[in-house]
Amino acid sequence: MKVVILAGGFGTRLSEETVIKPKPMVEVGGRPIIWHIMKYYASYGHNEFIICLGYKGHLIKEYFLHYHFINSDFRIDLDTNTCEVLRGAGENWKVTLVDTGHSTMTGGRIRRIEDYIDGTFMLTYGDGLSDIDINELVSFHTANDKKVTMTSVLLEGRYGYLTVKDNSVSEFVEKGKSHGNLINAGFFVCEPEVMNYIKNDQTVFEKDPLETLVEQNQLGAYQHPGHWKCMDTLKDLNEFEVLWETNPFWKRW
Repeated sequence: MKVVILAGGFGTRLSEETVIKPKPMVEVGGRPIIWHIMKYYASYGHNEFIICLGYKGHLIKEYFLHYHFINSDFRIDLDTNTCEVLRGAGENWKVTLVDTGHSTMTGGRIRRIEDYIDGTFMLTYGDGLSDIDINELVSFHTANDKKVTMTSVLLEGRYGYLTVKDNSVSEFVEKGKSHGNLINAGFFVCEPEVMNYIKNDQTVFEKDPLETLVEQNQLGAYQHPGHWKCMDTLKDLNEFEVLWETNPFWKRW
């Protein structure tokens, strides 16, 4: 099953880092957070990725274009202009990089990669990590028979919230109105029909499409009791660095 990663946002709340790079390229433990996300999915056997690019997307393209050399020891002969790889570390990944527009909203980015989708797909953001059991999430989606399944976590603070009834989302409110209830953790499983809920580039996936799916009882909720963390601010980044050294809950490789 292919994994779609939304990696085109501006990351304005992390401007200390994102003024020079897109948020998915901000490093945790010396590696871009998008690499951690991909390693996590790959640890469950999902190694086909579609990355939706936008703000400074060329830097993500360059990273994967030169991935082999970035992660290898090699010798360059400047006289003959030849290069010999001495020791390399690759990944068994297929990565499709798609320019989905500089100012396109999340829904629009998903719609723009429609031609690269060939069935049920997973979707996540390029700035969040968890220890969600991906196999259980997919099994839940299949058994629950909804067009979209959203992973939820219980978290207090500055996020939106959702209400779950009988394994379905009965209410969903995005950022700004959290009251310490279940929130959207950003790990989705989607049927290709979700594209029909997206009007154009300015469609915000978390608004009209998901709200309509709630009305139609087609948004499932997989409740994850474990860890989840999103990189929104410099404080979050610093906390990620501490976690990488002390308790990298997402590290399955």
